[in-house]
Amino acid sequence: MTLNRRQQAARSEPPALDELRPPGPFQLMLEARAPWEWAALLAATPWLRQLPVGDGHPVIVFPGLGATDFTTAPLRAFLSDRGYTAYPWKQGFNFGPRHGVLDALREQLRHTAGRHREKVSLIGWSLGGVYARELAKEMPELARCVITLGSPFSGHPRATNAWRFYEMVSGQSVAHDPALIAQLRVPPSVPTTSIYSKTDGVVAWQCSLNEGEPHTENIEVHASHVGMGMNPLALYVISDRLQQDPQRWQRFDLRGARRWFYKVTHHSPLQAASHD
Repeated sequence: MTLNRRQQAARSEPPALDELRPPGPFQLMLEARAPWEWAALLAATPWLRQLPVGDGHPVIVFPGLGATDFTTAPLRAFLSDRGYTAYPWKQGFNFGPRHGVLDALREQLRHTAGRHREKVSLIGWSLGGVYARELAKEMPELARCVITLGSPFSGHPRATNAWRFYEMVSGQSVAHDPALIAQLRVPPSVPTTSIYSKTDGVVAWQCSLNEGEPHTENIEVHASHVGMGMNPLALYVISDRLQQDPQRWQRFDLRGARRWFYKVTHHSPLQAASHD
């Protein structure tokens, strides 16, 4: 029996954001490549040290779900080597926004900005990127820019392979909440970069896409979710983005050899899903 036109159209349409599924078993198995990304970082260190030195402004780095500052140590060491003042989040394991966590983040941002007397760049890995975005929305006067790594801010939380673990350690449900999903999807008012991978084995990549705004961008790298924070390609993007003057911010330039290693999309999540 042949399908009628309406059935064929329904099958060809991309899934809505709240219908996205987590990455499949094959992509999840690809997370095992993270140690190779660490090895690649060691091999690429001489090259990374040739990148321009930063202006010394402060940067706070937030770890992913179930992770600690230990996991962001390579990233923070890279930032320090490039001349920035990098801070860990100092709250132990990231078990979600439990009581007191968000208040401590707000206080850390206020204290860091006050100590340096300038705005702070916020970098968040996975769930840490959701924190970074929400902090910048609440206190844009203190945030210089936001950079996220594989962060699930656009789409339903169950479009990840970590939602059950999140419920277990945070004590919070990821039940469908359209208002919260819509809130998280809205980008901060400061320059905002999302670094994502279509081979992410934890987060559906569509959930890491900013909606198209003049001050937002989405940069695709070849990386695992677990290894993204120490992937040399991701670190290169971070260095380039931190060099930007927020008042004259420009999107990531794909001219030259960069186009061989990166892809950029300015689509909204819904637009990007339709182009997959």
